[in-house]
Amino acid sequence: MTIDKHTQFTQNDFGGSINTDEILDTFEFLEDWEERYAYIIDLGKKLPEFPESEKVEANYVHGCQSQVWLIHYLDKASGKLYLLIDSDALIVRGLAAIVLAAMNAKSPNELLAVNVEEIFEKMDLIRHVSATRGNGLRSMVKKVQVIAEQLI
Repeated sequence: MTIDKHTQFTQNDFGGSINTDEILDTFEFLEDWEERYAYIIDLGKKLPEFPESEKVEANYVHGCQSQVWLIHYLDKASGKLYLLIDSDALIVRGLAAIVLAAMNAKSPNELLAVNVEEIFEKMDLIRHVSATRGNGLRSMVKKVQVIAEQLI
């Protein structure tokens, strides 16, 4: 059975029941960065399936240490932009999950109003990932912002 594009994108808990408030609350509860890294990896394991056919150059996120792909779908009925992100690295999948929690299922204008850097600061995330992972994280965010700007 083939899943239609609308369902593939909209049946995703990131940006809905899995949101940045929930992630920040969990982060505060966890006692050290070893536990936080494990939690980030677990978030990545919850990412929805990414179609292999979409792992092409046009969807590749440049600036990441690992391979990362990002696709989007604008639901014209709701005006919301839905995202799917995937990576070949577990920790990067988790970082992508944080990006999705912050930016998925919002209108392009709402998405552009999200201060993702502030979320990263509250998590103290950039200080605890390598410089190249931090650059990759920002590359994911920038690609989403460019998509949103193009849709406005």
